[in-house]
Amino acid sequence: MFSKILIANRGEIACRVIHTARRLGIRTVAVYSDADRDALHVALADEAVHIGPAAASESYLSKQKIIAAAQRTQAEAIHPGYGFLSENADFAEAVETAGLIFIGPSPASIRAMGLKDAAKALMERAGVPVVPGYHGDRQEPGFLAEQADGIGFPVLIKARAGGGGKGMRRVDRPEDFAASLEAAKREAKSAFGDDAVLIEKYLVKPRHIEIQVFGDSHGNAVHLFERDCSLQRRHQKVIEEAPAPGMTEEMRSAMGEAAVCAARAIDYCGAGTVEFIADVSGGLSPDRFFFMEMNTRLQVEHPVTEAIAGVDLVEWQLRVASGEPLPKSQDELTINGWAFEARIYAEDPSRGFLPATGTLSRLHFPEGEVRIDAGVREGDSITPHYDPLIAKLTVHAPDRAAALAKLTRGLEQTQVAGTTTNLDFLIRLSRQPDFAAGHPDTGLIDREVEALTSVQQPDDAALAIAAIVEAGGLARADVSDPWLSLGAWQLWGEPSRPVTLHFAGDQRSCRVTVRDHSSFGVAFDDRTIQVRLFANDGGARRVEIDGRQSRVDVFETPAGMTLFLDGQTHHFYRLDPLDGGEEAASGGDRVIAPMPGLVKIVRVREGDTVAKGQALIVMEAMKMELTLTAPRDGIVESLHVGEGDQTSESAVLLSLRPEDAA
Repeated sequence: MFSKILIANRGEIACRVIHTARRLGIRTVAVYSDADRDALHVALADEAVHIGPAAASESYLSKQKIIAAAQRTQAEAIHPGYGFLSENADFAEAVETAGLIFIGPSPASIRAMGLKDAAKALMERAGVPVVPGYHGDRQEPGFLAEQADGIGFPVLIKARAGGGGKGMRRVDRPEDFAASLEAAKREAKSAFGDDAVLIEKYLVKPRHIEIQVFGDSHGNAVHLFERDCSLQRRHQKVIEEAPAPGMTEEMRSAMGEAAVCAARAIDYCGAGTVEFIADVSGGLSPDRFFFMEMNTRLQVEHPVTEAIAGVDLVEWQLRVASGEPLPKSQDELTINGWAFEARIYAEDPSRGFLPATGTLSRLHFPEGEVRIDAGVREGDSITPHYDPLIAKLTVHAPDRAAALAKLTRGLEQTQVAGTTTNLDFLIRLSRQPDFAAGHPDTGLIDREVEALTSVQQPDDAALAIAAIVEAGGLARADVSDPWLSLGAWQLWGEPSRPVTLHFAGDQRSCRVTVRDHSSFGVAFDDRTIQVRLFANDGGARRVEIDGRQSRVDVFETPAGMTLFLDGQTHHFYRLDPLDGGEEAASGGDRVIAPMPGLVKIVRVREGDTVAKGQALIVMEAMKMELTLTAPRDGIVESLHVGEGDQTSESAVLLSLRPEDAA
C-alpha cells in the first residue's frame, strides 16, 4: 500500500479521497489554485501545494504543475478524482513516465473509451449492443444533417470527447439541426478542445442505467450492480439510486455481463462505469438496452453503490493501484437495501438551473441518518471558476420507500443561506408521483419542469414570522440584558408598526402588534395571524401559529433574511435605498449578465431591431453556455461588450429602446 498520494483535484472528491486515505494511514497532498487557498480540501490534507491561478487551464488542468508537485512532495501515486484530468490519457501516461503510479486505468484503456465514436465501434466488435446512429469521422454540417434525417428525429448530438452534458443537444425538428449542431460543436471545443460530434437516435422514453465495474492487474473483473441515473436536467444527473427500480435478475445479469465484457475488451484496471440507455416504452427488457459510453474513472454518484454493496470504492482504487487483487469476487458481492443520492447545487431552477455564486453564510446538514460528501463548509464561497456543487446527500434504508422518505426528510432538514440552491426543487422531485412510484425516465424533469421549478411564494405563516423578525420581535429574545429582553414590549398599550416584506420579485405589507413578551398579532389585508414564540429548541425556535406549533430557524444578514420553516426555505431581502429599487434592477430595457463569465458571441449590432425572446448574446460561465435573449421587442440602442470580453455579475451588456422612441 502507498505511504503518500497526491490528489489532482479539488472540492468534494478531493475531500472524499482524503477521508479514505486517512483511514488507511496514507498521507495526502492537496493541490490548490489562487481561488482555493483556504478551501476545505487544502485544510484536510497533510500537505498542500499551490499550482497557479484560479483558471483551471492554468492550475488543475496543468499536467506539468501537478506532476512537479507530486515529485516535490515525494508522493508515490496520483489520484485524479473525477473531472479535470481524470480521463486524460496523456496525463496518465505522463504520470507513469515520471515514475509515479496513476490511480486509475492504463492510458491505453482511457484512450480506447475516450472518444465516444471509437468506443462504440469497439463495443460493437465486442458484442455489446449500441444505440443506432452515426459514429464516424466525417463532420461536415450538411453530411451530419443527412445522417440525422436518415436516423429519424428526434436525434441527440453528442460531443465525442468528454461528458457531463457538455456539447450535447436534443433536436426534434430538421430545421433546428444546424443551429443546435453549431452550439454543440462550440461548447465541445471550449470544454474538451475537440468539436467532433456523433449523432444518435433519441429514445423517446429512455432510462439511464449504468453499471459499476472494477478490474485489477491480475485479470479479474467484476460488476457492483447498477445505478439508475434517469433524473437529469441538461443531461446532468440530479438524483441517483441503486438498485434500479423494476430491475429483474435476468436484466441485471445481462447488463452486468455486458459491462464486464466491455471492461475485459480493453484490459480494464481500476474503477469504471459502463453507461447504458434503456428503452422502457414497453418496460425494462434485457433486449432493449444499449451502450452509451464508459467513464474511465470514479463517478460522482459512487456513494449509492458503496451503500448497497457495503464497500469503499476509493479503498478498492488504492488497493488495486498498489498491485493488490480485487478485495471481493463476483460471487461475494450482494445487494443490501436501497440508496439514493441527491446533488445539492448552487443554482436557480426557476431560471433554467442557472449556476449561482455567493458566500455560504449558513450551511447545516442533518446528522445521523444521512451521508454528506461536501467540499465546502460554512463561510466558504461558491465562485464562478468551478462546478457549483455544494454537497451530495446520500441515504440508505432496507427498501425503496423507506430510503425515499429518508431522502426527503434529509433534504428538508438541510439549511443553506447565502446563495440560491436547488433544495426546494430536489424536495419536490423526491415527491413527484411518477418518481415516487418507481417510474423514472430521462424526460421526467423536462415534462414536469414548471411544477418542479416554479417559485413558491411564502405562505402566511412564513410571512408572519418574517414580519416579526423585521420588526425586531425575534432578534431580542434570549439575551442576558433585562432591558434588551423587553424587546418591543412597552408598559402602556400594545405597540405596533408597519412592515413591508420583499421576496422573489414581490412584496407584502402588514402590521405587527406586540401582545406581550412572546405574543404577536400580524395583520394582513384579509386576516390577522396570532403568533407565540417559545424558547430555543436545539438551535431552532419553536413557534405557535394560530394554534399549530412548528420549528423555525432564521438567519439574518444586512441584505435580508433566510427563514427555514417546515422543510422549506424562504428568502426575504431588504431594499437598498441608494439603488434604483426593483424597477431599476428589473432589466426591462437591458440585458444583464446573470453571473460572471466570458462573452462568446454577440449576435446583434447597434441599431438592429429585435423581438422578445430573440437570442442576443451567448456567454460562457461555470463550464456551460448561457444564451441571453431580448426581454421585449425593441431596437439595440447600445452594446457595452464585445466577443471575448470578461464580464462581472449584474453588468449591463446591452441596452434597448422602444421601436417608436425618438
